[in-house]
Amino acid sequence: MVELGDLSTPSTNTWCPGCGNFGILMAIKRAIVQLDLEREDVVALSGIGCHGKITDYIRVNAVHTIHGRVLPVALAIKLANQGLTVIGFAGDGDAYNIGMGHLPHAARRNVNITYIVHDNLVYGLTTGQTSPTSREGYQSKSTPRGAFELAINPIAQSLASNASFVARGYAGDMHHLTDIFKQAITHEGFSIVDVFQPCVAWNNVNTYEFYKERIYKLEEEGHDSTDMDEAYRKAREWGDRIPIGVFYRMERPAYIDYFPFLKGEPVVRLPLDSFDITETMKDFT
Repeated sequence: MVELGDLSTPSTNTWCPGCGNFGILMAIKRAIVQLDLEREDVVALSGIGCHGKITDYIRVNAVHTIHGRVLPVALAIKLANQGLTVIGFAGDGDAYNIGMGHLPHAARRNVNITYIVHDNLVYGLTTGQTSPTSREGYQSKSTPRGAFELAINPIAQSLASNASFVARGYAGDMHHLTDIFKQAITHEGFSIVDVFQPCVAWNNVNTYEFYKERIYKLEEEGHDSTDMDEAYRKAREWGDRIPIGVFYRMERPAYIDYFPFLKGEPVVRLPLDSFDITETMKDFT
């Protein structure tokens, strides 16, 4: 049985003290332990950004991909070996800018992976430029007079892409975030969790105090996570009250269910001599 200590690595953590990434790291470790997942059966992927270091700090199979390409690599791994628990980590720039084109296709195909987005509403690694989720009027190095573009709404975007599990967490609430991660990982299909992750170095607007004063939990107000229309309404809330929790979940066939030959024992565990490709090769000669 895996314990928290088993998931530690010898790598020196270089995140800024107080960074919201620490909360996400601890929550995912707790989720792995509480779900009793074996380390060799978990694959973690990360992209480019401060979040990308997370694969150095968790002792499971790990892949560090190029910018914006967490999803296609995660999908390929899952389809190659459906016995693995595949968890992708991306930043708000990684996921909703250069990687945005992959989101709707991963969601509509409903491949059984979990996508966790570290959303600090700023570019932290490159020292404080406006990101796709920065709110209108946000002042940064790249927008000294304030951002004029409307921000990406990750929850509404995911709902419109037909993701079968859509949630939002907060790095400052460890127990709640751990529970959301557990629900996302055990969901049969594509799950996305957008996590408010305060950047103490470059974002002095969306701070721990900012979220503490505004966030509330959907489940505590009787939200029906099977109601798409209600999920959209909640997704648009921003201001004095900002919801976290599971916005929407739907049970529908996962991508792999449409490929009978991928069911059962993962292909990578089958003996090579059990496959006869003679007839297949004739089709190409």
